[in-house]
Amino acid sequence: MLLFMLIGLVISMFRVLREYERGVIFMLGRFYRVKGPGLIIVIPILQQMVRVDLRTVVMDVPTQDVISRDNVSVQVNAVIYFRVMDPERAIIQVENYLEATSQLSQTTLRSVLGQHELDDMLAERDTLNNDIQHILDKQTEAWGIKVANVEIKHVDLNETMVRAIAKQAEAERERRAKVIHAIGESEAAEKLASAAQMLSTQEQAIQLRYLQTLVEIAGDKSSTIVFPLPVDLLQKLRSE
Repeated sequence: MLLFMLIGLVISMFRVLREYERGVIFMLGRFYRVKGPGLIIVIPILQQMVRVDLRTVVMDVPTQDVISRDNVSVQVNAVIYFRVMDPERAIIQVENYLEATSQLSQTTLRSVLGQHELDDMLAERDTLNNDIQHILDKQTEAWGIKVANVEIKHVDLNETMVRAIAKQAEAERERRAKVIHAIGESEAAEKLASAAQMLSTQEQAIQLRYLQTLVEIAGDKSSTIVFPLPVDLLQKLRSE
């Protein structure tokens, strides 16, 4: 019986850690060293081991209620990518680094987005992602964690706000159409003024323009007869 106990004790001393795992070893409750990967020896009773996964963790941030700077209530969710860079600090400096990172990401998401207006949330996602990632990475550095990326997935609006945004977009399109029409009228007026000035310097050109107008008026099946009367002749008659 004693022999079997000794054999079981010896077997339990050997542990195998995968390439992406590390073992944080404690000797009588005090930190000893980080071991792995591969075959390691852990002395029973005297030593305890905590496994740490070094692979990138993809964590979904639950939907958060955010009030933007222009007092618009939206629901936002995101995803963060992080990994453990220092297994010792990840185990010693924080009780549960996964839960701590999750809670910190939620509060940071609400804090950062609350400082921006709704239009920024919809149009400047890359900038907001970088801001959130920088803040999280700076705060989790003490835990031996590296936040590699943050992506805002959805910004959900209520139906009232969706209709308001649609009206705003429609009004913006109408404004652009009116501006384009006004620009066209202005350019046309400039061209007409230039053409009138050019025609006024050439009397033959005015006569040719009269003839062209007659051709356009006297189309097919037209009974209209037009006799051109020079404008300068009317001016002379008025002066007399």
